[in-house]
Amino acid sequence: MMRSIRELIQEEREYIKEENSIVFPAKGARRECCEAKTTPPEGAKEKKRVNLLALGDVGGTVLLGLKLEGGDILQRIGIYDLDPKVLRRYEREMNQITFPDGRTLPEVVILQEEELFDCDLFVFCASKGVPPVGAEGDVRMAQFQANRSLVEIYAKAAAAAGFGGIFAVVSDPVDPLCKAAVLAGLPQDRVQGYGLGVMNGRARYFAAKDERFARYLTEGRAFGPHGEDLVIADSIEDYNDELARKLTELTVHSNLDTRADGFKPYIAPAISSGALSLLETLRGGWNYSSVFLGCGEEGAFLGCRNRRRGERLEEIELEDQPLQEDLFVRIENAYRNLCRLK
Repeated sequence: MMRSIRELIQEEREYIKEENSIVFPAKGARRECCEAKTTPPEGAKEKKRVNLLALGDVGGTVLLGLKLEGGDILQRIGIYDLDPKVLRRYEREMNQITFPDGRTLPEVVILQEEELFDCDLFVFCASKGVPPVGAEGDVRMAQFQANRSLVEIYAKAAAAAGFGGIFAVVSDPVDPLCKAAVLAGLPQDRVQGYGLGVMNGRARYFAAKDERFARYLTEGRAFGPHGEDLVIADSIEDYNDELARKLTELTVHSNLDTRADGFKPYIAPAISSGALSLLETLRGGWNYSSVFLGCGEEGAFLGCRNRRRGERLEEIELEDQPLQEDLFVRIENAYRNLCRLK
């Protein structure tokens, strides 16, 4: 018997079943201040405004990716950090990046704190606790308690400001921090987590190097959190549990291998999970990110392949392909573990 990811959705949660996908419908209109101030030419996509909080290793790299790849969709990128020197540095350096032919790249502007939520997409990259190089095991959960208080502060501020855009969490651990943002007062369909994109990237890296995993490049999928409960499926058409678990192990340990070599593994996550996935979200393209499957205080965010639809990106469409029993059980186990996190 084939299973479906929609079996994990909370009973009270409204959704629409479509062919090989499910859609969470819009829950309300966006407020006017989140709309672009210019009218795009006929047939062109409306350009969006992104605001990014915190310019550490991850935030600075996310910013670089947005700057270089977002010319087609971004009107401008706002930046905010507690250190004014960091802000001045990034404003100067980012706006000095240009193509020889002068083609348009989004301008980077320094924000005042009260301007943080005047945007279409707010990117949360703040972190209190970054594990040092040499830390063992899955270091993400060690960050949860420290970073939860931070995300709650900004989620409450966003809710108080009537923010109607997308509240995007990039800081670790992505999925429980997203849930914390919802519990702090943000609508469940306006919060999204960005941590799974790099796991798809790492799985593709190993699949390109080892013929055993080559099917992943055309048939594979990634699900769940980007930690120990990650689920890499070598193929959703003909799933092989043994191969999939081996590829999952390689994917998870790649992060730890980089740390063992003495480096913080932030470049690929900031670009694959962060910048590229954020831009695909704004374009309405398929991407790997975390969405809420619960209702109210029940349930959790789960990473999966999805996209946003609608004029204001108010609908969320999740891929819902038939899944073999052993693959579904792995995804279900990951989701139940996420639901237990407090």
